[in-house]
Amino acid sequence: MLKEAVAHYDKLLEDSELSESSRLMLDKGLEGARLIFGGRRLTPYLRPHFVMEEDWTRVTQICETVWGALQKVKDAAIGNEELLNELGITEIERDLVTIDPKYKQVSPTARLDSFLTEEAYSFVELNGESPAGIAYADSATEIFQSLPIMQKFAEQYDIRGFEGRPKLLDVLLKAYEEFCGGKTKQKPIIAIVDLKDLPTQKEFELFKDYFESNGYTALICSPEELEFDGKNLIFKGVVIDIVYKRLLVNEYLPIMETAPALLDAYRAGAICMVNSFRSKMVHKKAIFAVLTNEKYSHLFSELELKAIKAHIPWTRIFREESTVNQNETIELVEWTRENPQKLVLKPNDDYGGHGIYIGWASTETEWEEAIKIALVDGDYLVQERVKTSKEKFPMLDDAGNWQMVEQLVDLDPLLFNGVVGSAFTRLSSSELANVSSGGGMVPTFIIRKKNN
Repeated sequence: MLKEAVAHYDKLLEDSELSESSRLMLDKGLEGARLIFGGRRLTPYLRPHFVMEEDWTRVTQICETVWGALQKVKDAAIGNEELLNELGITEIERDLVTIDPKYKQVSPTARLDSFLTEEAYSFVELNGESPAGIAYADSATEIFQSLPIMQKFAEQYDIRGFEGRPKLLDVLLKAYEEFCGGKTKQKPIIAIVDLKDLPTQKEFELFKDYFESNGYTALICSPEELEFDGKNLIFKGVVIDIVYKRLLVNEYLPIMETAPALLDAYRAGAICMVNSFRSKMVHKKAIFAVLTNEKYSHLFSELELKAIKAHIPWTRIFREESTVNQNETIELVEWTRENPQKLVLKPNDDYGGHGIYIGWASTETEWEEAIKIALVDGDYLVQERVKTSKEKFPMLDDAGNWQMVEQLVDLDPLLFNGVVGSAFTRLSSSELANVSSGGGMVPTFIIRKKNN
């Protein structure tokens, strides 16, 4: 039925008047909504990603089950040196994760990156520290809903989009309420904190506009611009209550000594930070090495173990050791060397596709070099290949012309306090589906055929 729906949409594109009017409206909408990443269209496609209603119900159940398991890893890791070592938490990070954020949820906002195919549904990564794309996806959804071609498509299909910003605001307010120990009398002041001059600045502006439209004072600032007077965290004379932390720990560490106000205020319990530094424990890619390692299976319920086995790729910290794969004891490094066709080597703590080596796309020499690099680095993972999803999309070029181009389709459900509440989809012509390395994104729509 999904193929039938996509084919119907693509048939509508053959109407040149319909496709051109939609293209013009798309470009106008992208510019007006600031959906630009690094100076280029964030959504250079004339069709969104469609997911059938019954598939989305299943995806939601799986995501929330896996999230329950992730929360258990966090609970077990606090004060557990062995588990912190397995996750790759460094000494300085250990200090940060021991600070109590004064709310229970490990990552109030999170994104699970996944591939949905006819045969399987598989996760490849979790962004539990500072998931981007929520506001971008909302704006893209609004734009696509207004396109003439989508309205024509809606004559035969029920279409449901997502709104992530209301859920994100609700998450911030609930975390703040828990932080304060109950209901608060005044509306908190929200600061969106990240480094200066990042390509994601446009998304911060979208969030600021949304928060303010709902009656909340919102600020955009960098760690260097903050002050802590021993009682309050302050930006240009304004006292901050909630920090919506888009700043990554890895980006804060180099400037922590010269810009200590954020950490000092957090340590003193002067601010509610979402997500907290504690989210680093599940953001590390080694979280999948814990989930799929039999030695930690006692942490999880039978339902969680079943979901892990079916949907999380087998993962191990890459080092010289004996371990188990498919009930067989293997020497990990040698086994990795012999099986490039089904393996990926990736850094435990990086993003944007940096440092990833894809075995099946490497020559023997390249794979051997990747193994050497991973061993020297000491903080790499080896992960089994999952079945990816590919689909042809009508892709726009700089001149505004479009053609059907096969894309890798990375479905990214967004969780808010452990509940799936939104999603978007990243597309790429390469094996890496991320915007930082040149991919694009489209809104995700849940569809079902109308009963005419």
